[in-house]
Amino acid sequence: MSAITPIVMPKWGLSMKEGTVNEWLVEEGTEITVGMPILDVETDKIANAVEAPDAGLLRRRVASAGDTLPVKALLGVLAPSDVSDADIDAYVSSYETPPDEEGEGDEAASAYHFVDVDGIRVRYAARGGDDASRAAVLFIHGFGGDLDNWLFNLDALAEKHRVFALDLPGHGQSTPKVPGTTLADLAGFVAKFMDAVQLEKAHLVGHSMGGGIAAQLAVDQPDRVQSVALISPAGLGDEVNNAYTEGFVTAESRRELKPVVELLFANPELVSRQMLDDLLKYKRLDGVSEALSALNGGLFAGGRQSAQPGGGLAASGKPVLVIWGAKDQIIPAAHAKNAPEGATVRVFDDAGHMSQMEKANDVNNLLKEHIGGRGA
Repeated sequence: MSAITPIVMPKWGLSMKEGTVNEWLVEEGTEITVGMPILDVETDKIANAVEAPDAGLLRRRVASAGDTLPVKALLGVLAPSDVSDADIDAYVSSYETPPDEEGEGDEAASAYHFVDVDGIRVRYAARGGDDASRAAVLFIHGFGGDLDNWLFNLDALAEKHRVFALDLPGHGQSTPKVPGTTLADLAGFVAKFMDAVQLEKAHLVGHSMGGGIAAQLAVDQPDRVQSVALISPAGLGDEVNNAYTEGFVTAESRRELKPVVELLFANPELVSRQMLDDLLKYKRLDGVSEALSALNGGLFAGGRQSAQPGGGLAASGKPVLVIWGAKDQIIPAAHAKNAPEGATVRVFDDAGHMSQMEKANDVNNLLKEHIGGRGA
C-alpha cells in the first residue's frame, strides 16, 4: 500500500486540536496538484481551504461535511488508478490517527513564551530550534491582530529558519498598554524585544501596521535587519480605511464586529464565530480599548497614515518583498506601486488584506524564496 498517500487534517497553529469539514472542493477521480485547495475546514481560529501537500489521484473522500476530526485524522486518500478499491478499503479501515504530540504537555507550553520589555509583558512564539547559525525571521502582525495571524506561516518558515512572532504591546496576550503611538516608537520597541530574546538581527515579515513597523525598523536600525517582507503594509501610501480601524476600536458586540472583520478578507466566509468571540474577549480586557484608540489616533486618524517609512527603504539597501491582495479593503493595493525600486512585488487577484492566510501556500513560497540564501 506504499502507493497510497493520505490526506490528513492539518495543524494550523499550535493551539489547533481539531477541525470541522465544511465541504469538499474536488470530486473523487480528480488529479490533485500540490497546493490545490481540496476541502474547506473550520477551526476555532478561522475557516480556510486545505491545500494539497502532495500530488496524486483523489480516490476516496473519507471525511464528510460536518465531521469534526482531530489533527492528523484521515480526510481522504490519493492513489494511482492501478491500486484496487479493496486495497484502499483496507488502508482506510486500518488507518490510526497518530497522536498530536506537539500539542501536548511541556512542548506545547514551551512554544509560547513571555518576556518583559520596558515593563511590558510580551507573549511570543519561537520555532525552528535555537541554532544561532540559522537565519532568524521575525513576524510582526497588524492593528488589532496577534501572533496567531501567522498560524499558516510560522511552521513553513521554521523548516529552515529560526522563527519568532510576537504580540505587539496592546495586542494578544501582551500587556494592554503601548510604548508610544508612532511607527518609530513601535519599531524601537520591537528592537528592544529583539534584544530581550537575544536576536541580534533578523529578516522581518510585517503585515499591515506591522509592515510599517518593519519598514521603520529597517530605516532606523538597518544593522538589525537583513531583509524586509511587507504584506499589505502601512507606510507605502496615504489612505487607510478608517471604517476598519475605527470600527474595530468601537465595536462592542458580535453584530457590530462581524462586518468590520469581514473587511479583512476577500471571502467573508473565512470569518468564523469563534474568531469574533476571541476578538471580543480580547477587546474587553482592561486597557485594550485605550491602547487601540491611542494607536488609531496616532497612526490612522481621519483615514490617513501618519508615517511613510517606505520611502526610506531604498536607501536602507535591504532586499524588499511586497505582497498585496487586489481586493484589499483596508489599505489600497495601488500602494504597491510605491514599493522601493528593485523590490519584488506580487499582487494576488483573489485575496484581500490577509494574504498570509488567504494565499498561505503562495505567500510561504514567496517568503522562502525571498529569505532563502540571504544567510544568518
